[in-house]
Amino acid sequence: MNARLFPLLLCLWPAAAAAQGFAGLGTAAQGFALPDPGWTPVFPADHGAHEMFRIEWWYLTATLEAADGTPYGIQWTLFRTALAPGGAPEDQLWMGHAAITTPDAHHVAERLARGGTGQAGVTADPFAAWIDEWRLEGVLEGESLLFAQGPDWSFDMRLRAEGPVVLQGEAGYSVKSPQGQASQYYSMPFLAIEGVLTLPAGDVAVTGQAWLDREWSSQPLAAEQTGWDWFSLSFETGEKLMGFRLNARDGTAFTSATWIAPDGTPAPYSDGAFTAEPLATARVAGREVPVRWRVTLPERGLDATVAALNPQAWMDVSIPYWEGPVTVRGSHQGRGYLEMTGY
Repeated sequence: MNARLFPLLLCLWPAAAAAQGFAGLGTAAQGFALPDPGWTPVFPADHGAHEMFRIEWWYLTATLEAADGTPYGIQWTLFRTALAPGGAPEDQLWMGHAAITTPDAHHVAERLARGGTGQAGVTADPFAAWIDEWRLEGVLEGESLLFAQGPDWSFDMRLRAEGPVVLQGEAGYSVKSPQGQASQYYSMPFLAIEGVLTLPAGDVAVTGQAWLDREWSSQPLAAEQTGWDWFSLSFETGEKLMGFRLNARDGTAFTSATWIAPDGTPAPYSDGAFTAEPLATARVAGREVPVRWRVTLPERGLDATVAALNPQAWMDVSIPYWEGPVTVRGSHQGRGYLEMTGY
């Protein structure tokens, strides 16, 4: 991206400029489309962009392992936000985040682009999501390719779907607050992944599991919600859990979760069923950030400790946050990813 464009995009980016909710996600959505509780997904069309909504993302994380057993994690995310209603390409802003996490390092890069130039975008059929040379492309329900790079690192991966699309919330309508803010939300949590990480010390061949989240809305948070703690966990039993805690200024939290059976059947849980309690913090980027959690979902017998692979997995980008791979120990064993904002 042209370096002179960076300050302009950052000033225009509603998430950076707005004051309501974390990253402005609680600002009002007049003129934009709103999520529909009666929505029925249509694929591959819904893998593409929904420009009539204000905010959207394609969010892929993966837990990986090298032949010697060393664990790694990667993140590849493309965000779209609209400056104005109407869906015009030139009113879309795009932001890409990518990272590789190792037990002792966290490599991060960011890209920004304005819509209507071809520098970034998404097509549904054939599917491709890109910003500059970073790409996720192929058949998401089949095989796809993933690439991103930073100044001295990169990842070049192949993905293969081994299970179905999972609708989060109530059939893809995910409520985010007591006031009813919501998003359309589906996941692809059954992705096998393999490829090569290029690190400053050399190349590492890895294999593992990936999870793609797709979400769009126009006001996904309430104005008083200041951030979230978001868990995507894969257990050795083949079951999976998506759970989040949205935190308000007054210290209260709104929670939601989906328990996913090995065959992909989802069971949604509303506010209060899932709990996430910080157990330990670390000093990260000048602030205290929880890096060990107790998570519970009593109806499923879940009572486990979730711990960061690398507590210093801080995303030092335009809108900073914590994102990294985690391990799960307790009633269930496994791995996953944790995202924390508002710290």
